[in-house]
Amino acid sequence: MDKMVICGGERLRGEVRVSGAKNAALPVLVSSILADGWNTYRCVPDLVDVRTVKKLLSELGATVEGTNPLRIHTGNLSQFQASYDLVKTMRASVLVLGPLVARLGRARVSLPGGCAIGARPVNLHLKALKEMGADIDLREGYIEARADRLRGARIYFDISTVTGTENVLMAAVLAEGTTILENAAREPEVVNLAEVLIGMGANIEGAGTGTIVVEGVKSLRPASGTIIPDRIEAGTFAIAAAMTGGDVRVLDCIPVHLDALTAKLAEAGSVIEKLENGIRVRGPERVASADVMTLPYPGFATDLQAQFMALMTRGTGTSVIRETVFENRFMHVQELVRLGADIRIDGNSAIVRGVERLTGAPVMATDLRASACLVVAALAAEGTTELSRIYHLDRGYDSLEKKLSGLGANIRRVRG
Repeated sequence: MDKMVICGGERLRGEVRVSGAKNAALPVLVSSILADGWNTYRCVPDLVDVRTVKKLLSELGATVEGTNPLRIHTGNLSQFQASYDLVKTMRASVLVLGPLVARLGRARVSLPGGCAIGARPVNLHLKALKEMGADIDLREGYIEARADRLRGARIYFDISTVTGTENVLMAAVLAEGTTILENAAREPEVVNLAEVLIGMGANIEGAGTGTIVVEGVKSLRPASGTIIPDRIEAGTFAIAAAMTGGDVRVLDCIPVHLDALTAKLAEAGSVIEKLENGIRVRGPERVASADVMTLPYPGFATDLQAQFMALMTRGTGTSVIRETVFENRFMHVQELVRLGADIRIDGNSAIVRGVERLTGAPVMATDLRASACLVVAALAAEGTTELSRIYHLDRGYDSLEKKLSGLGANIRRVRG
C-alpha cells in the first residue's frame, strides 16, 4: 500500500495551479444521463472518484472517451442499476438516482458508502422523489425507484444538503410542471451543475440561493460544460502556505469561493492578496489562534475544517473549532496528537491549544480531508512523517505531492 513520506520544515514558495473541483465534476458528469448524444466536459480532474463515476456510467451503457476534454454519450443506456461494488467506494454515486428515474423511469441504486465521517443519510433525496411521484422501495441494500414521469412539487429540505439538492435538481429538469426547491444548497458546485443543465436546455432559476425554481421540459440536448476550480484544493494550498510561513500564489481559482477561509487566515496572521485569477498567501512567523465554526456555503467549509485545525496546532493561544455539518468528523485529532498537537474533544467542538512545535511520526489517514490535514501538519513538523492509507488523498487531490514539491516541499510517494 502506498504511503507519503514528508520531511517537514520547508517554507512553501512559488505558484500552484488548482485543478477542477471533484465535488463539481461528479454531478456534472452524471448529468450526461439526461441527454441523448455527446456531452463534452473540460477541466475534469484526474481523481479516483472521477474514474469511479466514469466506470459507473460505462456500466450503465454510456460511452466514455478522452480525458480533457472528456466526452460522454448516453444514448444507449441499457442498465438502470448502480451496483454495490461501485457505490460502496463513493457515496456520490447516489447522484445517478434522480437522473435515471427522470430519463428511464426506473433506478436501482445501492445504498452509498464513502468516507466514514458520519451517517449522511439519503432520506432527504428519497423524500423529495416520493413527493415528485416516484414509488420508492428499500430492499436487499438497494434503493429502487419507479415513475412513469416525475411531477413537479414543492420540496423543502429539512437541512441544507448538497447532493440532495443536486439529485433532485437533475430529476426536476425532466419532470412535468414546476419544482421548487426550498432551503436548497447554495454551494458553487450546485451553481456549476445548474449552469451545465441550462446549457442542455433546462429551465432553472435561483441556483446559488436558498430557493431554486425548475420548469420541467420534455427533453434535453447534449452540451459542453466546464468544471469550476476546486475551492477545497485551493484552500488546502492556502492553509499549507500559512502553516509553513510561506509565500504562495494559488492560481486558477475563484477568490470569492474562499472568502470564509481567507478571512480566518487573515485573523490567524496571514497576509492575503486577491489576484485576478487566484490569491496570494504570505504566512506569519507565528500563527495566531482563531475560532472556526463550519457552516454550509458561504460559511466556513467543513471540507477545510481538518486542514485549519492543523494550522491551529501552531497557534499562539487556544482556538475552538466547532463542526456543525457532519458528525464524527474529528477522527484526524488522534493522528495530530501523535505529531505533538494538544487537542481535546468536547461534543462537536475541538479545543486546540497551540504548541511550540510538531514532530514527525507515522500517522494514518482516516478519510479524504483528514489525509490533507496530516499532510499540512507534516509540512511544518520537525523530522519525517510517514502517512499511510493515502488512497483517500487520491480520491480528491490531483497530483498533490507533485504540486507541493513544485512549491519546495520535501514530499514523496513510496509505492507499497
